[in-house]
Amino acid sequence: MRFITYCKQSLTAAIFTAISGMLAFVGGVAAFTVSHPHNTANTSHQTASVITSFPAPFTLADTTLVARAAIVYDPTDGRVLYAKNAELPLPLASITKLMTAEIALAGSASSTQVTITKKDILHQGDWGLKPGDTLSLYALIKLGLIASANDAMAAVANSLGDGYLAQMNDTAANLQMTQTHFLNPTGLDVSTTTAGAYSSAHDVARLAATFYAQHPDYFTLTQQPAVHTIDGTRTLAAVATALPLLNIPGLIGAKTGYTDLAGGNLVAVFDVEIGHPLVAVVLGSTEEGRFDDIRTLINTARASL
Repeated sequence: MRFITYCKQSLTAAIFTAISGMLAFVGGVAAFTVSHPHNTANTSHQTASVITSFPAPFTLADTTLVARAAIVYDPTDGRVLYAKNAELPLPLASITKLMTAEIALAGSASSTQVTITKKDILHQGDWGLKPGDTLSLYALIKLGLIASANDAMAAVANSLGDGYLAQMNDTAANLQMTQTHFLNPTGLDVSTTTAGAYSSAHDVARLAATFYAQHPDYFTLTQQPAVHTIDGTRTLAAVATALPLLNIPGLIGAKTGYTDLAGGNLVAVFDVEIGHPLVAVVLGSTEEGRFDDIRTLINTARASL
């Protein structure tokens, strides 16, 4: 009888050891150890502590990036995996259009028809829209996000009435974007010394994460290599400004920005693994260097897994 009991105990221990081994990699956990079958509280604590450190933070040499500021942000838990001057307010350029789209979609249906006015194309009619053209809010935002069309996003903002800038800045405050201020809906420089918007890399990461969470179908539009729309009389077409990034596996979406004061800006949302998005931001890079900077951040984040 003692021998049978001993065998049962040995078999139970062997089975538990085998199960523990199979659990060595579960849900992205790099190390899962079990000291005793009844010590579940300790096991849960160990597992939780490992999960919260995934993906792992990383560092880069100061000269690796051209950008003045950068961040890699995990929206699933709010952790910062990498930061370079991430709280420094800098000219935002056309990344501003994410906020313009955010407030428009919060208050209007995507099917809302918008008629282009002279005010919309004054000093920023860069995409071919003409006064009297009528397009849906969806079509205008699509142009603004994919091709970074200034006239399209000016029309979106003006369709909301005179209070749109207050809405943009109030929304920024609600998102705890403490280093952000908007002066226009496009991010175009106001003058040779004043930008159209200012923000930090950390704030931009919060904005991109929020926009993707609330409007994923719009953010993923930026995966398209070009944009076409018909206003009833003609077809308008343009190449995506994020085109150099579109061959990155797991890219969810991206928004570019460039002005004389800002230099090259870029925010990208990508899956570090299936179902786990991260946000990478670079501000104050160069027109071409921003793409290399983002690739470096994405590749390093994945290499740290």
